[in-house]
Amino acid sequence: MKSQDRAGMLEKVRSICLALPEAVEIIDGFGHNTFKINGKSFVISGESEQGFGISFKSDRETQEILLQKEYFFKTAHMGHHGWVSIQNPDGEVWDELTDLIQEAYLRAAPKLLVKQRMKCKK
Repeated sequence: MKSQDRAGMLEKVRSICLALPEAVEIIDGFGHNTFKINGKSFVISGESEQGFGISFKSDRETQEILLQKEYFFKTAHMGHHGWVSIQNPDGEVWDELTDLIQEAYLRAAPKLLVKQRMKCKK
């Protein structure tokens, strides 16, 4: 996979995450781009030999459903908390991934912020 493809995927993730209220991006101690709300991670992305990977916060029920799809897998070291990962997402998977990232944000966000966001959607 070309580095420009990886950079493009990071930009997609960044644009989805940073469009959410009060979301911030940091580079963690492992060099991963980590997106947080109120100090809590909701998306972690990074590169490996397999390409560009995205991990996001989920709950166990959603995780079970997603793991039935061939392109999602349980996140190493955090999967037991419901985290799910995907390698080298492409095409229409991004529509689903956008929704999942927004859900991950809501799982990590403070309740007051979630409540405000839900009011805005009505």
